[in-house]
Amino acid sequence: MQQNHRAAPIARDTMAYVLAGGRGSRLMELTDTRAKPAVYFGGKTRIIDFALSNAINSGIRRIGVATQYKAHSLIRHLHRGWNFLRPGRNESFDVLPASQRVSEDQWYAGTADAVYQNLDIIEDYAPRYMVILAGDHIYKMDYEIMLQAHVDSGADVTVGCLEVPRMEAVGFGVMHVDETGRITDFIEKPADPPSIPGRPDTALASMGIYVFDTKFLAEQLRRDAADPASSRDFGKDIIPHVVRHGTAYAHSFNTSVVKSEGEADAYWRDVGTVDAYWQANIDLTDVVPPLDIYDRDWPIWTYADVTPPAKFVHDEEGRRGTAVSSLVSGDCIISGGSLSRSLLFTGVRQRSWSVLDHAVVLPHCLIGRGARVSRAVIDRGVRIPDGLVIGEDPELDAQRFRRTATGICLVTQPMIDRL
Repeated sequence: MQQNHRAAPIARDTMAYVLAGGRGSRLMELTDTRAKPAVYFGGKTRIIDFALSNAINSGIRRIGVATQYKAHSLIRHLHRGWNFLRPGRNESFDVLPASQRVSEDQWYAGTADAVYQNLDIIEDYAPRYMVILAGDHIYKMDYEIMLQAHVDSGADVTVGCLEVPRMEAVGFGVMHVDETGRITDFIEKPADPPSIPGRPDTALASMGIYVFDTKFLAEQLRRDAADPASSRDFGKDIIPHVVRHGTAYAHSFNTSVVKSEGEADAYWRDVGTVDAYWQANIDLTDVVPPLDIYDRDWPIWTYADVTPPAKFVHDEEGRRGTAVSSLVSGDCIISGGSLSRSLLFTGVRQRSWSVLDHAVVLPHCLIGRGARVSRAVIDRGVRIPDGLVIGEDPELDAQRFRRTATGICLVTQPMIDRL
């Protein structure tokens, strides 16, 4: 009797390579001491955990992470939280700092170079496919579906894409596609992005996710490395070259987005500005948030400190530990203060009579007695003095803190020390 064997998932023959070397300068002081992928997000996680969790949940068991800018906190997080993959199970997890492996005076010159300099490591593992990922976006996606589409199309490269308002596409790679989904043109960060035919206000933007056959990718990277005119970048050099001389297909995020029952729309965010970072965190305080981080079918893995539970103390009129529509992480003590539509990371201490409103407070901060903080991001370890008011006087806020055009304040300890 003949047995039907289900084909093994393509993800098992794939390596995910996460590009996590960027600073993310638009996050201002949040990236003074850490790379953008290492920035805290959502109460317990870091930004990079989303790309890594997508890879693990998709069935990929070989992962490499290229780091460069101020990488210590990122590398420490990766070692603590992502060291469960085991070579004995045909798994691997490699942290790949820029280490002048090609030349004594050459760090990673671009996104493509960050892969090229580690080709020997990749080829030693011999994965059949490569998924190249950006390590600085918030989303849930099943890469197995994209891998299957890549194999079915016979493409040289498959590019993950999403539809965005046309003028928001100035910071992306933008593509033209034909009726089959084949990319006919690819322009990196155009000042005047081309629109989708018949939809003048919408553009098709690259997510910075690429699927290649490993052998083809290696050929392209070596060709590019030999070109003195190249900027060593996937979006500027590799992808446009394949579009012109090979076959490149677009893969819509809507096809492989992972949504739980409560998620109405496909959620993808570049949290690369203070405003976007604040908004994405505050989004999580909605009654039904647009991103479900409670989805047990697609968990967001991370390193988590062993902490005691959050604690709310005092029950006096005007001095009662309360939280409304907020996320409060472990080891937080709300001691006679109140918070609304706010998100507290691990180990925050909020003292009596203080008020937090639409605040994102990173780990181990202290909110002093009687302080009032609204529409703000408080960096890790900041000690807000007793009685300090943030978010109510735009002129004073702009003098003291980093204040965005929409009125969001970013507060760091050096700013507090200068008061």
